[in-house]
Amino acid sequence: MTSGADTRPSPLASGSRGLCLGLDMVSIEDMQASVDEFGERFVERLFSPAEQAHALSVPALTAERLAARFAAKEAAIKAFGLSGAGVSWRELEVCCDDRGACRLRLHARQRGRPAVQTQAAALAGVQEAALSLSQGRGHAIAIVLA
Repeated sequence: MTSGADTRPSPLASGSRGLCLGLDMVSIEDMQASVDEFGERFVERLFSPAEQAHALSVPALTAERLAARFAAKEAAIKAFGLSGAGVSWRELEVCCDDRGACRLRLHARQRGRPAVQTQAAALAGVQEAALSLSQGRGHAIAIVLA
């Protein structure tokens, strides 16, 4: 008689993480408060020029769009297992196509350091990632599946 316990090795134990999920939620009000308090320096530190342009293209939605992108970056760091890797916020970028579908773009680090894409692949075995963003009831949420 078997105990019913799964005796197969865990994907984590074998060095392969399999599917990984990252989730984050950000208060739109808190994002607006940070923008108000720290201004342009805050926005430039966290968001790429393209992300800034997208957020500022509709002033009434700026805080909402920034909150969604910040949540996406946090979710990606969680999904890729990069929380201790010292990833810069601008190394992770949310890009949208003409239909509004969003995806993640990973950028190489500055000053000759290793590329995040290489680091993500080495640390998490990431070959592909999916991103979903949503906003409502004062919050932005992002889910990354890698």
